[in-house]
Amino acid sequence: MSAGRPAFPSLAAVRRGIVGCERCPRLRAHCARVAREKKRAFRDQDYWGRPVPGFGDPRARLLVVGLAPAAHGGNRTGRVFTGDSSGDWLYEALHRFGFASQPHSVSRDDDLRLRDCYVTAAARCAPPQNRPARAELERCGPFLAAEFALLGRVRLVVALGGIAHERFLRAAGWWERLGPRLRPRFAHAAEAPLPDGTVLLSSYHPSRQNTSTGRLTRPMWHAVFRRARALLDGAGAQPRAFAAGTKRAPPRAPRRPRARAPRPPRRPQPSK
Repeated sequence: MSAGRPAFPSLAAVRRGIVGCERCPRLRAHCARVAREKKRAFRDQDYWGRPVPGFGDPRARLLVVGLAPAAHGGNRTGRVFTGDSSGDWLYEALHRFGFASQPHSVSRDDDLRLRDCYVTAAARCAPPQNRPARAELERCGPFLAAEFALLGRVRLVVALGGIAHERFLRAAGWWERLGPRLRPRFAHAAEAPLPDGTVLLSSYHPSRQNTSTGRLTRPMWHAVFRRARALLDGAGAQPRAFAAGTKRAPPRAPRRPRARAPRPPRRPQPSK
């Protein structure tokens, strides 16, 4: 599979492909070991222990892209951003701004529903030290590309962290098409319109490392999703100009205004 031409006919097929994936032996061994040994607080729970698929509204206009499942979060619960502190931050914000039915996500069976929003990740297995290898991210690329292609109403992508920012651009085909000069750079709250009309809005990831040190605060975090809500409320539901995987015209350079020739001086009117 190539990142530009996803080979999945539906989101259900993507989900099956993710859950059954065995392409990264290091990650599969790590997830299985964590699921077997467990954390003391969750000793009585059955860990999911498999790759974690995306979750949300198939007609979403907002796509949230994270890094990877947490070892005792998504790898335990089987739902992305569920059962850990990052998920607490994410779903509280989604609920606050009208994208989620409740502010907490604790299990796959907690009746949480997302509205106009789909949540996914760059990597689908919990990596050791939260650091997936580049080759592992590459192997997950077709899944993200397929989700973006199948979520045809997406108008806004919120990328959580620099890796998610890059992996989305690669999955959507813009990393190569735009090149280094026009490629959007990652920064917190950076907003970049893409040539197909999608807007890429980036944020620091709500990891404990960022939230406990004050690098990411609640007001900063809420401002990102407040902006997301404002962009969508003003955007309507028009489809993207180009579907993922098709040839897109490169962005045009701004036109220079044409120089106008000076007008000749007006002749004086004869007196009557």
